[in-house]
Amino acid sequence: MSTRLHRVSRTLGLALVAATLFMSGTALARHPTPFTSLSADDQIFIKLRDAARDNDPARAARLAGLIPNYPAPAYLSYFQIKPRLFTGAGRANLDAPDAPVLSFLQRYDGQAIADRLRNDYLRVLGARHDWHNFDSQYSKFVLDDDTQVKCYALESRAARGENVADATRALLVEPKWYGDGCVDLITALNRNQQFTSDDVWQLIRQAYEQGATTTGSKLVDALGAARPDALLLEQATNQPRLLLAKGIPLDAASHQLALLAITQLALGDPQAAEATFTAIAPSLTLAERAIGWGTIAYQAALRQLPGAVNWYRLSPNAPLSSQAYEWRTRSALLAGDWTMVRWSIEQMPTALRAQPAWIYWYARALKQSNEMAAADQTFRTIAGNYTFYGQLASEALGQQIVIPPQTRVTDDEVEQAGRTPGFELAKRFYALHLRTEGNREWNWQLRGMNDRQLLAVAEYARRIELYDRAVSTADRTQTEHDFSLRYVAPFRTIVERDTRSTGFDVGWAYGLIRQESRFIISARSEVGAGGLMQVMPDTAAMVARKIGLGTLSRAKMNDIDTNILLGTYYLSMIYNQLDRSAVLATAGYNAGPGRPRKWQANLPRPVEGAIFAETIPFNETRDYVKNVLSNTVYYAALFDGRPQSLTERLGQIEPR
Repeated sequence: MSTRLHRVSRTLGLALVAATLFMSGTALARHPTPFTSLSADDQIFIKLRDAARDNDPARAARLAGLIPNYPAPAYLSYFQIKPRLFTGAGRANLDAPDAPVLSFLQRYDGQAIADRLRNDYLRVLGARHDWHNFDSQYSKFVLDDDTQVKCYALESRAARGENVADATRALLVEPKWYGDGCVDLITALNRNQQFTSDDVWQLIRQAYEQGATTTGSKLVDALGAARPDALLLEQATNQPRLLLAKGIPLDAASHQLALLAITQLALGDPQAAEATFTAIAPSLTLAERAIGWGTIAYQAALRQLPGAVNWYRLSPNAPLSSQAYEWRTRSALLAGDWTMVRWSIEQMPTALRAQPAWIYWYARALKQSNEMAAADQTFRTIAGNYTFYGQLASEALGQQIVIPPQTRVTDDEVEQAGRTPGFELAKRFYALHLRTEGNREWNWQLRGMNDRQLLAVAEYARRIELYDRAVSTADRTQTEHDFSLRYVAPFRTIVERDTRSTGFDVGWAYGLIRQESRFIISARSEVGAGGLMQVMPDTAAMVARKIGLGTLSRAKMNDIDTNILLGTYYLSMIYNQLDRSAVLATAGYNAGPGRPRKWQANLPRPVEGAIFAETIPFNETRDYVKNVLSNTVYYAALFDGRPQSLTERLGQIEPR
């Protein structure tokens, strides 16, 4: 347990003192909001953006006609052109007009919004199979961050006779992003025999496994003449027990349908799938059995069922989804089976294996085998990263976590940074609460900047109180750094006041705020959490009652003073409830305190905090815990001025 995570005093007296100070007005005044009231034109512009998102060209044209001189002419045009490129269902409109697009791209070439429209237009050109014009536009597409467009680019190469099968396999890891572009690519590769029907079936299973059933059903059509009987397919996907009860014929298609049925059955009940699969496995090949066991084990691992690791042991060399490969390794970590950790990582696809998490755990497996030189060499490949696993790798090499030397920029550099074209438009969008558009404009300007320029921009952002931009911009530097910008600490007086009143770690509070809201004062989550510490309304009301604040309005809950008080009190409260563990309490703050208790109860043995964090079954919470505690270590190093240990903070988690 970290020495920095002090025992939290929960006496009512201290809580009432904090509440009394707040209610009496002696606390700092609320930080002024950076947002101004919206004009009528601004409100129309926002509605225009929404019409474009809905692909409603008539409404977009009508709204744009109301604000012809709005001071964002490129966006005014874009929001009218974009909805003409897609149907209301979001599919490419093959009859979309080209002239407005080409005129726009010529007029605004080099701007962020032109790259955005080029992205949209490439999806139309790809859907048309207009490879000549697609290739011409794709060569100018700067961000190249759309999976569908990447699929069309591969299909274009395949149309020229290139073999793109391996590149396609490397790309297709997230079925939810496939869309029409990737389905089209898979269909083309199956047709020209770069993909076999087994390749397509694997992608079908992965789509259903990940809940992308619409994509999965479309991929069935990609099989062409090898498409299975519609009734049998319906049974495999919706009545898997019925299909499997009939037995498995000898033909390859029936075997594939059986594996799909097992995938569907495992989604609902892994243990029932295990019993069924045990009965039918003798009818399958050894390779097919490995696939089936891997599929069942994946769903069991997500539910933390004790049989998962044993079923995974039956899946060597099986082609699995990226998520299933990861959970095979996590299951081995929970079981303490380092031999399995090693072979599981070795069988991952190259891109997945290259992720810092699996580099770190592979090095740990090497170390368990007493291959110290190889382990240290592997640790060194990520030890320079300022991330959770970079920190752990540094400590594995005997290094303490310290703040890198600070590069200071001059006032002249900051002033010059503030004159960067595009920032004024970004600030306008932030004032309109249009963060997607604001971030697009801001980040576009950062391309090609060196470290000093990035730090000057980050300092400019800090000075104008765009703290999230300060953080994200400073995060980009490679060799010159300023961690006071990467880990900004605004509202210090308020945070320190509230953490002192609870005996709480101020670095942990900042680590959480950085992850929760990036210091965006008006941040609001999809589930209703608000304020800097993203406190849920019900949680805020409960904590307010405990510390004597009474009934609070939603606005008051999100007020900086109140929000930080409520958030720090709640975090310290669940810290005491959850074995005074930073890992459990951080997970509880994100997912609710009941869930880490359940995960802890399911542990097969005591595990180090890093293993517990990596094996949290919720993707969001798993990443959240790692990011918050990584942040915390750097804030502590900044505030304390001495080396820190992430390993110490993570501690060990005991089964309940």
